[in-house]
Amino acid sequence: MGLTLFTAGSWVALNIRGVAASLERRAAANAERVMHARGDLGPPRRVASASFYRFLGTVIALCGSVFTLGGLLESL
Repeated sequence: MGLTLFTAGSWVALNIRGVAASLERRAAANAERVMHARGDLGPPRRVASASFYRFLGTVIALCGSVFTLGGLLESL
């Protein structure tokens, strides 16, 4: 579990511009789809910014490294 979290978090954290921008676009598109399904044709509200996704990726990478190091220390 730790290695998976570390890999996923590192992928997001190290490719900051590309991944954060695409996650922001995806969240906006999903919000727009939900609003259209409800019949609201106004502009979608902003769910999360790219900086939030950068922060989230960093936290996930740090948690993954803690789990990975904990597993390594446990095996000693």
